[in-house]
Amino acid sequence: MVQKKSSVDSEDVLNPRTATEKITKNKAKDEKDELSEEDQQLVSELEMIVERLKESSVDIHRSAMENLNNVIRSTTSSMTSVPKPLKYLKGHYATLAELHGAWSDERNKKALASILSLLGMAYDKEGKRDCLRYRLLAGYDDGQISEWGHEYVRHLAMEIGEEFAAKIEEDDEESAEMLLGIAKEVVPFFLKHNADADAVDLLEELGHHELIADYVTKETFERVCLYMISCSPLLAPPVDLGFLETARKIYGKFGKPAQCLPLSIRLGQPELIEEDWESCSTRVEKAQLAFIMARQQVYMPQLTEGDDELLACMNNTGLSKNYRDLARELELLDPKAPEDIYKSHLENTSSDVTLDSARHNLASTFVNAFVNAGYGTDKLMTGAVDGNEWIYKNKDMGMLSAAASLGMVNLWDVELGLNDIDKYLYTDDSTIKAGALLAIGMITSGVHDETDSAKALLSDYTTDESSPAIVKLAAISGLGLAYAGTNRQDILDMLVPLISDTDITIDLSSMAALSAGLVCIGSGNSDVSTVILQSMMERVDSELSHKLARFMALGLGLLYVGTQDKYDTILETLKAITHPIGKQASILMQVCAYAGTGNVLEVQKMLHMCAEHVSDKEDQLSQAFAVLGVGVISMGESVGSAMSLRTFEHLMHYGEAYVRRTVPLAMGLVCASNPVVGVVDTLSKFSHDNDKGVASSAIFAMGMVGAGTNNARLAQLLRQLATYYQKDADVLFVVRIAQGLLHMGKGTMSINPYHHDRTLLSHTGLAGLLVPVVAMISAEKLILTSSHFLLYYLVRAMYPRFLITLDENLESVSASVRVGQAVDAVGQVGRPKTITGFQTHETPVLLGHSERAEMATEKYLALTSVLEGFVILKKNPDYVEEKEED
Repeated sequence: MVQKKSSVDSEDVLNPRTATEKITKNKAKDEKDELSEEDQQLVSELEMIVERLKESSVDIHRSAMENLNNVIRSTTSSMTSVPKPLKYLKGHYATLAELHGAWSDERNKKALASILSLLGMAYDKEGKRDCLRYRLLAGYDDGQISEWGHEYVRHLAMEIGEEFAAKIEEDDEESAEMLLGIAKEVVPFFLKHNADADAVDLLEELGHHELIADYVTKETFERVCLYMISCSPLLAPPVDLGFLETARKIYGKFGKPAQCLPLSIRLGQPELIEEDWESCSTRVEKAQLAFIMARQQVYMPQLTEGDDELLACMNNTGLSKNYRDLARELELLDPKAPEDIYKSHLENTSSDVTLDSARHNLASTFVNAFVNAGYGTDKLMTGAVDGNEWIYKNKDMGMLSAAASLGMVNLWDVELGLNDIDKYLYTDDSTIKAGALLAIGMITSGVHDETDSAKALLSDYTTDESSPAIVKLAAISGLGLAYAGTNRQDILDMLVPLISDTDITIDLSSMAALSAGLVCIGSGNSDVSTVILQSMMERVDSELSHKLARFMALGLGLLYVGTQDKYDTILETLKAITHPIGKQASILMQVCAYAGTGNVLEVQKMLHMCAEHVSDKEDQLSQAFAVLGVGVISMGESVGSAMSLRTFEHLMHYGEAYVRRTVPLAMGLVCASNPVVGVVDTLSKFSHDNDKGVASSAIFAMGMVGAGTNNARLAQLLRQLATYYQKDADVLFVVRIAQGLLHMGKGTMSINPYHHDRTLLSHTGLAGLLVPVVAMISAEKLILTSSHFLLYYLVRAMYPRFLITLDENLESVSASVRVGQAVDAVGQVGRPKTITGFQTHETPVLLGHSERAEMATEKYLALTSVLEGFVILKKNPDYVEEKEED
């Protein structure tokens, strides 16, 4: 038997290679046998044409080529199968390539090269790029490039990109330029055939994305810009900003200043904002830009050139009036008491809890302030016969927060709000006076008045030597809240000396640094950063370990919000500071600089810091800031946000105690005012953690996630937590704060720093979130003791989530709009629907976090493509009202 097996011929033994060959041969044989009569005829015709091409006569070649062209073009095939002529010409491909090399007649060679280019697409071998090679030989002028249709051009574009990369590696600039020339023929074809994304991608591969501006038309520019803006967060610097610049240039070319402005703001260049302003052809367009700038807190009053109405738009003067008009429309003007929010009758609390404790009253103060924010009336302070009575139900710093709550209740209403506060400025009790000063800062946050009230009322207290420390502290904080984002030198002149003065206490210097950071947020002001650094170096370690010293580091970070890599020199200087605050400041600077960019490398850096094992307690704070960094950097980009939420779950399992305490806060930042079901469930789980710090953070994060939404599920969860923690005064206090945040503005506000269809990051809004979150990391030292007033910094992030339409005279006008869930229409052909599941409403309306509005009729034309906040409408001259049928 063994002998017989060994005598078997080796060719008959089936190994994988010979098996495949046999199967292929058999398949080919079967196919030949199975060819239909029509297919057999086509094969014979193609063979005859190839034979004729082998002959020597030039004229025969020409007629044979015409026949081959006609055969290829006239054959139809399904979407999924290869056209039959291409399939049956495969065996003749090498022969045709040889013939091309042997011929001398240029015209015939070009015609054959064109056919070989098409065949090269079908029989492409890796690295050969025959499709492109023969296309170059055939020529690419006068529309020749598109002679074989769309799929051919797409394949050609792919080979152009690959060849370009190869030539750049070889430093062959001449060939690279030639390839760019072909690309310039391909791009118009793509744009004409709704392949905008392919056109942009091709030019981006060749490093010339800016050339797209030369090819877009009135029909294609909006789709191209939308695609480029959406790609920007996914690209590496500096191409990401290059895409925004190109999109802005295209919008400018087609006279769309309201679309240019958000891009100029994202690019952080005031001269571009000025350019957009000047490009407006009408005063009404300038008013629309002023509203967008007011929402983003871009303060450039010099642009209005003395036009009071435009200045009022930029100053946000009408915000309070319009907000209350909306409340009247929604029947929300009646003030609510804290008990209306707690709904204690639904809680299974035991009767032995003292309801009138100072801690309970302090919680009610905050809840009352958040719920009635901006309405001008409440039941504890303005509605009571004697507002002083409520203040005296609190003690120590609680009295400061109670007096300051007036600022929140009268939010944005400078005229009437200051009258309510005025009487408290003359009291002998320094904590109440301090609360009144903080209230002034809150009232004027986000709005500017002609008389500059905040500066007039607060400036004296910052310089007066006889002022108690708490009064000074409140005045400094008030200035920061009032003038955040204005870059005003006169305000800095008051704050900078307080930062550098080592004779005053570290808490005053730290809050002055924070206020200066707010005033110059995102400007990279070198003078202020130098002063803050100098102060850090001169202070002794015991001072830098003060619980409020971290806000000096945060103030330094705020100067660089959105600037990306412009802080290198400061970072080097911080390394000279031996105290842990140096490391904390450097992390906060990196976090702020890349806020909302989704930069993956920076997120990885932060995760590396989170993974380190730290024994020193002071160093733990820098780890906590790194956790926040993961959330802050990835918050602006949907994929990055989803990834960060998954990463947080890992950190919760394996992180150190301080890291675990910070994770819920970071989740709250990523989903501020956006109660995503999965996040709410996760936070609800963490709210019962054995570590009280984790539980407190999770509960506060639940408040942030639901802020201003009135989310019923969150309300129920928080009521259950109030019952669960009824014996723990500290955690119960945080539960009450979260309940206040949930019902903020009776459900009409948002604290999400993203606006303008979630494309613009409000720097001051982000700062307003970061201050209380940084304080909550060490809640037991700050929020739960004497520094609860830091919660009022949320006022900078608070904004009504309304859509109010105005006519050309800036008077409120009602218009029909559809409001629905936003749909990502990027890269889709034609005019896809941008919202789904919509309902039609008359303005003013409220918009949820993931909702979008669009005009329901063509009666009015909006001056901006994003219907959010204040939108100016003009009548459509071509609109004809449909007559109702009898």
